[in-house]
Amino acid sequence: MKVAFTASARPEAQDALRRLRHVYGEAGEAEADVIVALGGDGHMLETLRSRLKDRKPVYGMHRGTVGFLMNDYREGDLVERLAKAEPIRIRALVARCQTASGVVEARAFNEVSLFRQTAQSAKLRIIIDGDVRMDELLCDGIMVATPAGSTAYNYSAHGPILPIDSRLLALTPISAFRPRRWRGALLPHRAQVRIEVIEPDRRPVSAAADNLETRNVTAVDIREDGHAALTLLFDPGHALDERVLREQFNV
Repeated sequence: MKVAFTASARPEAQDALRRLRHVYGEAGEAEADVIVALGGDGHMLETLRSRLKDRKPVYGMHRGTVGFLMNDYREGDLVERLAKAEPIRIRALVARCQTASGVVEARAFNEVSLFRQTAQSAKLRIIIDGDVRMDELLCDGIMVATPAGSTAYNYSAHGPILPIDSRLLALTPISAFRPRRWRGALLPHRAQVRIEVIEPDRRPVSAAADNLETRNVTAVDIREDGHAALTLLFDPGHALDERVLREQFNV
């Protein structure tokens, strides 16, 4: 099995990169069968975006801050671990962000979020599959989360945890002010979500596809990219579906 390594800039990740290359060598990304990512969840998301063209499986080892998408770090038995690893398929979201200067398109594996940029609350209109479902939402922001991302920022914003193999998206408000009691919605994975910014000059809003930000958006169209499914590899008993289930009982 040919392996290529990638690592975040954190010192512990760079140290692990040197050690693993010394022990196992490296085939290079073009020839590799598996990409091994060293770092935290942020680096994993960057690695996944870089694999959208070749769709090579990614096996992460935790050398960062948050490691929900990563396996435990060990230097030994890497080849054996890769051979026994269990695959999980995850799908990306496409965010098409409209701004005054043009359109920016980005992909996200956790969530696409809209945030207020100033002290003024964001004022948003929610359109699902062409129908206006909420004419006006006054809030700090809103997000569309995938099952893989439902335990991340979505969960912190009191959104639902989605089973990893569910074909659903979570639409979750961030500090909704009006309507105050609205807690979001569960959407089918084929839903076409459009968020329009009301009064964008007075109430500017930014959009983030995972950790890629676009400022001063006027509208964002969000959908699942059915052609951008990637494979994450996990050690047996440590797979993402098990951790998503365990998180629901973590009180």
